[in-house]
This record gives sequence, structure tokens and C-alpha cells, in this order.
Amino acid sequence: MASALEARTLRKVTLRIVPFVMLLYFVAFIDRVNIGFASLTMNKDLGFSSTVFGFGAGIFFWGYFLFEVPSNLALHKFGARIWIARVMISWGVVSGAMAFVGGATSFYILRFLLGAAEAGFFPGIILYLSYWFPARRRAAVTAVFLAAAPLSTAIGSPISAALLEAARVAGPERLAMDVPGRGRAGAAARHCRALRADRPAGAGRLARRGRARLAGRRHAGGTGAAKSGAASHSVWRGLADLRVIALSLVYFGTSAGLYTLGIWSPQIIKQFGMSSMEVGFLNAIPAVFAVVAMVLWAWNSDRTGERTWHTVGACIVAAIGLAFAGSAGTTVSVLIALTLVNIGISAAKAPLWSMPTLFLSGPAAAAGIATINSIGNLGGFAGPYVIGWIKDQTGSFLGGLYFVAGLLILSALLTLALARAQRPPAMPAPGASTIRRFPHA
Repeated sequence: MASALEARTLRKVTLRIVPFVMLLYFVAFIDRVNIGFASLTMNKDLGFSSTVFGFGAGIFFWGYFLFEVPSNLALHKFGARIWIARVMISWGVVSGAMAFVGGATSFYILRFLLGAAEAGFFPGIILYLSYWFPARRRAAVTAVFLAAAPLSTAIGSPISAALLEAARVAGPERLAMDVPGRGRAGAAARHCRALRADRPAGAGRLARRGRARLAGRRHAGGTGAAKSGAASHSVWRGLADLRVIALSLVYFGTSAGLYTLGIWSPQIIKQFGMSSMEVGFLNAIPAVFAVVAMVLWAWNSDRTGERTWHTVGACIVAAIGLAFAGSAGTTVSVLIALTLVNIGISAAKAPLWSMPTLFLSGPAAAAGIATINSIGNLGGFAGPYVIGWIKDQTGSFLGGLYFVAGLLILSALLTLALARAQRPPAMPAPGASTIRRFPHA
């Protein structure tokens, strides 16, 4: 009876929350990477070198880095509905201002401000989902939310390409950067009411027993730390926890891979002589495979309770794809390589983001998740910038793609090292209790 009640309650919560936050992330991700398509004409029109473009695309993440933790702590204090609406309004305004980019300086400033405006959105949603779903269900739910990123590529690529082809009068590079931001401020204020409660206890539409069940099961299937009350709760413990720093570095590599795809893959495909419209449709193909793979991979991670090898294996697949993408000699081979990268990067996200809430809760979770995202997202600066710089020096994407592949291999190795460090002693002392942080290392 109790399990049936929990299943019904979780089904209601999932249908109410997940599609909406997925839609928000869909729009957010388009905001971050649509300059990849704008660059097909913008770089020539504004005289940007690959280095200038890579730096401007990546400086977004410095704004994110500086404002991430304060923003997530504010969400924990004021609630998701208020704070997420604030984030969306801010980034809508800045995104619209991208229409006025006239040179490198304004490009850098507005990309930085866009990162500052969006800071707190992604980790805020990860934290918000942890309030509603038990640990054993989080990878699958997180995967559905994160599927918005490859979906935005699959759907947004042809749209962005069509804008470049059809809207020459407005200036294609400005239009492609500006359209996703238009009208978002008003829409955010209206539609964030879909998040009717910040936590289960305030969800008046759920039955009382269902609310209590969700609140009581929030850490079900979690680690010994969570169950025993030994998890970190304070802000400073969340920031100083070595596991948080380690996961930040793991996420650094996956972010470098993700934004290498989002920002540079249109130009990688374009070099085979494709039109912008052809690039749009071809760039969408790998993302379709990624959506299916990440959901199935996360489902298997939840089914087995295993996180470490699901993260490691996905990082290795992405690294292999990047290495092949740099040396691919045909359109078909580069699409196969980019498909491997998309699958690996996307599949790594859900099991990776299921780890922090296994040992953090309360303000520590807000600070820790934001720290992982802010430090890790600097990979979104490093990857695109290094690729642009190497491209200018060598005339090829090969060296830069090898660099990002190396970062992903380091992420895989660090995940293994972290899991090994969390293993309980092989022969504990009689009567001693052990805590296994990340299952099945």
C-alpha cells in the first residue's frame, strides 16, 4: 500500500515538475550555444579570429563561476519559484541585448553578463529535484531534465540555420543570438507558477500522506552518510568537502566536451563544404542518438544503483569520439565521431549529478552543487578557447580536440580514484560501521 502511494505521488510530481524544468533548460542551453551557428557568418562579418570567438564564447562561464554559489544559496533561501523566475528575467534581458554586438569588446562583455545572469539556474534545478525525488530515482529524473540539452541541439540547429539563411536584413549573426531571448522575461514571470511548491511539505495538491511519504523517502537509497545523519549540512562544509572539489574537476572535463560540441561542431561540419542549412540538419543527427542513450544509461544506473562506472564509461566513449572527430576525412565519419561524443557527454551527466546529494544536504547541498557546477563549467571556457587558439596556430581542429579528449580521460581517472577513496576497509574492526559513499566503484 505504501509503495503504491509513493508510486502515485511520484508520478504526479514527475508530470508536474519535470516537463517544465526541462523546457527551461531547453531554452537556457540554446542561449549558451547558439553563437556556434551565429559564428558561421558572424566571425567573417565582425572580423573575429578563431581565438577571439573561442574566448568570447567561453567567457560566459567566468560570469557563471563568480555568481553561481551566491545565486544557489539565494534559491535555497527564497525558494525555486521566485529565484528561477529572477534568473530567467535577467538572462532574457541580456540575451536580447546580444543584438547590439558590434565588435570583440561588446561581444566579451555581453557574454560575461549572460553567464552572470544565468548563474544558479542549472544547479538550482538539480537542488530542486533533490527536494522531490528519492536518491534511487534521481539519475533517471535528472537524465530526462538533462535531455533538454541534446534536444535543444536537435531542434534548435535547423532553426538557427534557417535564421541565418533567411534573415540577412537584420544581420544574421545578431538575429541568431537575439531570437531565443525575446519575450522570455514576461513568460518567466507567468509560467514559473508551474512550480507551485518549493518542497513536498508545501504541495497542497498532493495528499497529506503522499507529501509525508516524499519527505520521508527523500534520502531513500542514499548513502550511509545520508541515512545516519552524517551528511554535510553547513554551507562551509559543502564548499570545503574534498569530494565536492573532486567532482568539480570531473565535471570540468565533461563541460569542456559539452561546450566544444555546442560551440564548435557547426564549424567542424561546415569545413566539409556544407551550406548553413545542411550544417543545421546534420548537426541535429548526433543529438537525437544522445537523447535516447542518456535516458537508457541513467535508467540502468538507477536500476543497478551504480554511478562510478556509468560515469567513467561515458567519459571514455566521448574521448574516443573527439579523437576521431579531429582526423575524420568525410562527412559520414565526422558525424559518427560527433555522435559518439554526444552520446558519451550526455550519458555521463545523470550518474555524475546523482553523486553530490548522496553526501550533502540542506545549505551544504546548495553550496556544494553550485561549487561543482561553477568550477566545472570553467571547462566550458577552457575547451572552446583552447580549440580556437590552436585552430589559429595550426589551421586545424585536431590539436584542440585531442586536448579536450585528454580532459575527459582525466575525468574518468579521477572518478575512479574518488570511488576507490570512498571504499570501506576490506576487513573492518568488529562492531565498526562503514559508509560507502558512491555505490559499486
